[in-house]
Amino acid sequence: MQRRDFLAKSAQAVGATFLSRAATANAAWLSADPLPVKFKASDEIVLGHTGIRTSRLAMGTGSIGWHGASNQTRMGMDAFVKLALNGYHENGIRFFDSADGYGSHPYIAQTLKQLPREKVTILTKTDNRTAAGARADVERFRKELGVDMIDIILVHVVTEADWNTRYRGVMDVLSEAKEKGIIRAHGVSCHSIQALRAAAAEPWVEVDLARLNPIGRYMDADPPTVISVLKQMKDQGKGVIGMKIMGQGDLRDKPGEAVRFAMGSGVLDAITVGAETVEEQNSLAMHIAAA
Repeated sequence: MQRRDFLAKSAQAVGATFLSRAATANAAWLSADPLPVKFKASDEIVLGHTGIRTSRLAMGTGSIGWHGASNQTRMGMDAFVKLALNGYHENGIRFFDSADGYGSHPYIAQTLKQLPREKVTILTKTDNRTAAGARADVERFRKELGVDMIDIILVHVVTEADWNTRYRGVMDVLSEAKEKGIIRAHGVSCHSIQALRAAAAEPWVEVDLARLNPIGRYMDADPPTVISVLKQMKDQGKGVIGMKIMGQGDLRDKPGEAVRFAMGSGVLDAITVGAETVEEQNSLAMHIAAA
């Protein structure tokens, strides 16, 4: 069986299970029919109760990102800035998703030299698990990004069910930074269903970055389970950003279906996708408009 056929059959199987458990809310990814609500990459959304207004689509900068590099940074400074400026000017992208582990801060800093800072939302993430480390990160991140204020900082890749107890020191540092006006909001990116459930129950979490796609690839649990937890977050006023929308590339040949699933889920304020070319970025924006 060819990989494309396998993906299609797997996606259909997961979709059928999802339909039986979650009715019609997310069924649109299986169909070519447009969603009843129209979306655009450039839509101005509000992240939960944070008051942060930004674009529905964020430019991800961490495809295969680890050890201070990613596919976006590996393309080089000029190509990165060209891609980011295309997103801003051609597709209305006002949201840049970065992380210390991606090494993308200097690249965003260079992009910001050509954009109005007040119109751009910057999200980044710390891997530190100690208060001292997180405090140092906040100051270093501001210097690397070339900004006085960072819109959102997340505790990156939390997996533990008790992360909100274990890393309370880091949380306190980010709360202090918010009180000082150094950041506008704080939260987590989750990499287990236990961590995701803890984030849903934790009042400190203002923004959550969660993995969601129709075939369950690189997710914390099956799509219906994850959606049920994200709905709890939404109901509490947390801002929810979807990542791994394309299943880390496994749905690259089905972008329309993947986007319809994300847009039709009803639990995402925004999505972040790491396009690697101008053409891919433009196509993504078109698929969102056609969802």
